[in-house]
Amino acid sequence: MVEITAKLLGRSVFVAGEVVECSITFSNSGVSAVRNGASVNKAKTAKLAWASAQIHCQCSVNETLVDVSSTGHTSSAHLTPSGSDTSFVPFKGEKGSTLMTTSPKILFCDLILLPGDTQTFVYSEVLPFDLIPSYRGTAVKYSYKITIGAQRFGSRTKLMRVPFRVMVVPGLTDTSFPAEETGDLRPSNPFHQKPVSETSVIDIALENLQTLTGRRGPSFFNITNSRGRVARFCLFKQAYRIGDDIVGTCDFTEASVSCVQFSVTLQSEEQVSESCRRKTGQGTVTTQYSKHDEFCLSTAKTHFSIAIPLTATPSFTTDLVTLRWRLHFEFVTSKVPLSERPEPKDADDSPVWQGPALLDVETMVWDLPVTVYATKPTFVNSISLLKTNSVCLV
Repeated sequence: MVEITAKLLGRSVFVAGEVVECSITFSNSGVSAVRNGASVNKAKTAKLAWASAQIHCQCSVNETLVDVSSTGHTSSAHLTPSGSDTSFVPFKGEKGSTLMTTSPKILFCDLILLPGDTQTFVYSEVLPFDLIPSYRGTAVKYSYKITIGAQRFGSRTKLMRVPFRVMVVPGLTDTSFPAEETGDLRPSNPFHQKPVSETSVIDIALENLQTLTGRRGPSFFNITNSRGRVARFCLFKQAYRIGDDIVGTCDFTEASVSCVQFSVTLQSEEQVSESCRRKTGQGTVTTQYSKHDEFCLSTAKTHFSIAIPLTATPSFTTDLVTLRWRLHFEFVTSKVPLSERPEPKDADDSPVWQGPALLDVETMVWDLPVTVYATKPTFVNSISLLKTNSVCLV
């Protein structure tokens, strides 16, 4: 029996353009035993014909929300060749359609493992820049996996998969990395792809994120209803990275309408493309995350802070779905003016104001779009629930 163990090196979260590395170990689990003073092998020598590895992106949809026939995607089941039992088909048995595959890389051919022997190989691949981010939504799911296939002589091909997460940073392309002057005068090889260092990808990605999410100046919004001004809201910026805190302030000092309570909720909107919707007039799927509630009657100024979870997916758009983010506000206001609070006559005076026992109120709703970008992958990796290793028996 041959045991295959695969483990991602470093982390399980990557930025498009980075190098993904995976350590793959093949072990013959047979051991020697001593019987009547003689050594006896419990397992035979294992002979593996070949082993290969490949990365692919799988897209699966909720057919109650998405019309599969309109997507133009071909199911992975229809792409599986007839001789797949003895060939390497990384998406075999996967649901949905395969959107992207890298070129398969051969790990070895004709590997012989004696009982107790172990051989380790390292698979590495540069992720393309133009990828779709990993996403697990209600209507659509995009997932990335490394598939390792191996076959023993005279047996079927066995597959194992190691999932990982991909984040995409806008503006990060292969043209972002200028060619280095090495002084090599040999003719260049157009078929040789010069590897991009992982450090340079991360550095430029962080620079792009800093430019996209840097504070450019506060934005002010006057919140009003049919009766007058409710509050003045200030948001310091409208572009954030996952893991950031969204901080805003509410100023009620110049309000002409009494606000009793307000709430702010961070929401994501998943909207299926109109051409791919199962039903006409199908709405968006809204998911709620962090929420801030506050009673603000007689409050002059206040603020809130809402965290964007590291498990969130940044804003993106594909031919199937669009993911947007917004702040959902609810203001509970009084329909009638409240009696004015008495002013103290002197420093020792402490007037008492009794609020009404019953209050006729109404609720107004306001949505403010915000943009959410990726962040440093090591931050997300710290809370990732993806397994970084996998085991398969051949």
